Amino acid sequence: MTPESYIRSELNRYLESKAISSIDFQFEIPRLKKFGDLSTNIAMQISGRLGRSPRQVAEEIKEFIGLDSTYLEKIDVAGPGFLNFFITESSVQSQLLEILRQNGNFGRCDVGRGLHAQVEFVSANPTGPLTIGHGRQAVLGDTIARLLEFLGYQVTREYYYNDAGRQMRILGDSVRMRYLQLLGEEISFPDDYYQGDYIIDIAREILNEDGESRRQESDLQYFIKKAETAVFLDIRQTIERLGFRMDVYYNEKALYDEGKIEEVLNILRIKGLIEERDGAVWFLTSKIGMEQDRVVVKSSGEPTYRLPDIAYHCEKFRRGFDLIIDIFGADHIATYPDVLLGVKAVGYDPEKVKVLIHQFVTLSEGSQKVRMSTRKANFVTLNELMDEVGVDVTRFFFLMRHMNSHLNFDLSLAKTQSDENPVYYIQYAHARICSILNFGLEKGIEPDDSADLSLLNEQESLDLIKHLLQFPANVLSSGQSFEPHRLVNYLTDTATYFHKFYTEHRVITDKHDLTQARLALCQATRIILATGCNLLGITAPQKM
Repeated sequence: MTPESYIRSELNRYLESKAISSIDFQFEIPRLKKFGDLSTNIAMQISGRLGRSPRQVAEEIKEFIGLDSTYLEKIDVAGPGFLNFFITESSVQSQLLEILRQNGNFGRCDVGRGLHAQVEFVSANPTGPLTIGHGRQAVLGDTIARLLEFLGYQVTREYYYNDAGRQMRILGDSVRMRYLQLLGEEISFPDDYYQGDYIIDIAREILNEDGESRRQESDLQYFIKKAETAVFLDIRQTIERLGFRMDVYYNEKALYDEGKIEEVLNILRIKGLIEERDGAVWFLTSKIGMEQDRVVVKSSGEPTYRLPDIAYHCEKFRRGFDLIIDIFGADHIATYPDVLLGVKAVGYDPEKVKVLIHQFVTLSEGSQKVRMSTRKANFVTLNELMDEVGVDVTRFFFLMRHMNSHLNFDLSLAKTQSDENPVYYIQYAHARICSILNFGLEKGIEPDDSADLSLLNEQESLDLIKHLLQFPANVLSSGQSFEPHRLVNYLTDTATYFHKFYTEHRVITDKHDLTQARLALCQATRIILATGCNLLGITAPQKM
C-alpha cells in the first residue's frame, strides 16, 4: 500500500464513521515543504454536514487517523482546516521498488475496465491535405485515446466525414478545370475554388492515366471520386506518420442509405418537436430549453449539419459506447449544443458525450506569422510541418498548452536542438540516464530491487522519488480530465528534478551500495520518462 492509499483509506474510514458519502476529496502537493507532502481540504468539504468549523473537523480527523510510522511522520492542521501529511523517508524510498518491478505498467489502472470509449477527432472532409490546425486535433485525440487505454478503457478512434454536397462538387470541378488547363485550354479559375498544388497533382494523375479522354467529361462524379481517393490516401498516410491509425472511418452517407436520418425525424415528429414552415423543416428547440427553433432541413431539401450529426450521435449510442468524446475546433463552440439537445430529445443521455473544444493554431517563425487558407492554398500542411521539425516535436508542441488556449507554434523554437526546446529537454534527460546506466554496466553494476534504498536520503533524491511516485495520479487526472498538457508539465518537471539530482550527486561512485541505489533511482526515472513519452506518442531516445 502506498502512503497516499493508506491516507485515503483512513479518510474514508472516518467518513464512514460519520455516515457521510458522496465526497470526492482530492490531494494536492503543497508548494512549500513546510506544509508536508500531501494536503487535502476534506474538512472544509464536510464541515457543513457536521455543523462544526472546518478546523475543528480537521483536528478530529487528525486524532482519528493517528500515526502509523510505516507511512506517516506527522499530520498537521493548517489555516482554516487543511490537513497536511508528512510521509516517512522509509516509505518514500520503499515505493521506488514498485516502479522498478512494474516497469512500463507503473501507473496503469483499470478504472475503465469493461467500458468502451469512442474518440471522434480530425473528421476533416476529404477536400485537401491535413493542415496544422487539423494536426492539433489529431495529436490531442490520439493522446487522449492513449491515456484512456492506459486507464483500462477499450478505445475506438473514429473519423467522421462527408463526401457529398457543395464543397465536394467544388473540389471535383477544381480538378476538372486544372485537368483542362493541363490539356492547354484557357480556363478562368474561380477564386473560391481549391487552388492548392495538390489539385494540380490530382489533375496530372488523371492526365497520365486517361490522356485526353476526359476532355468532354461532363459528369463531375468522376473527378470528385478521383480527388476524394487521392486526398484520403494522403490523409491516412499523414495520420499514420503521426503514429496511429483510425479504427473507423464513418461516412455520413451511410446515415441516409440506412434510413437513420428519417428515423430521427420521425422520432422528433412523434414527440411534437418537428414543424414544417416556409418550405423548411424546423426542430422546435424552443420547447426544450433553447430561445429559438433550428432549421434541420432547408427549403431546398438539403439538411443542415444538425440533422445528420444528431443521427450520427444516436448511432454512437446504439453501437454501445459508454463514453463518447468529440474533439472539435473552436468554430463548433456555438453549434454542438444543438446536437446534444437533439440526442437528448431522441432519448439518449447527453451526459455520456464529452465535447472538447480546442482553439486555433498560428504558425510563426520569429515575428512573422504564416496565414492559412485551404482554398487559397497559402496554408502549411501537417506533412510539411513534420518535414520541418520532425514528428516528436510536432506532437509535443501541439500538446504543450491547454486545448482551450490559442497555440502559437514557434518554428524557431521547434527547430532548436538544445534544452531550450521543451521536447529535447525531456528526451535529453532520458538519453542521459541511458548513458549513466550503460556506464554502470561497464563497471559491472546494474540497478535491481536488492539495492539499499535507505541510502537515498539526500533532499534531491527524496524530492525526485516523491515526484516519480506522483506519476499514477498524474496519468489518472490527465486521462479523466482529457487534458494531456498536464502530463507534458509533469514530464518537464520530472526532467528538472532529475537534473537537480544529477547535478548534486555523482551516480557512479567508489561506494558499491550507494552506486547501486542511485542507479536504481536513475532506472526508475527512466521508466517514468519512457512511459510518459509513449503516452504522448513521442520517442524516448537512448542517445542524442
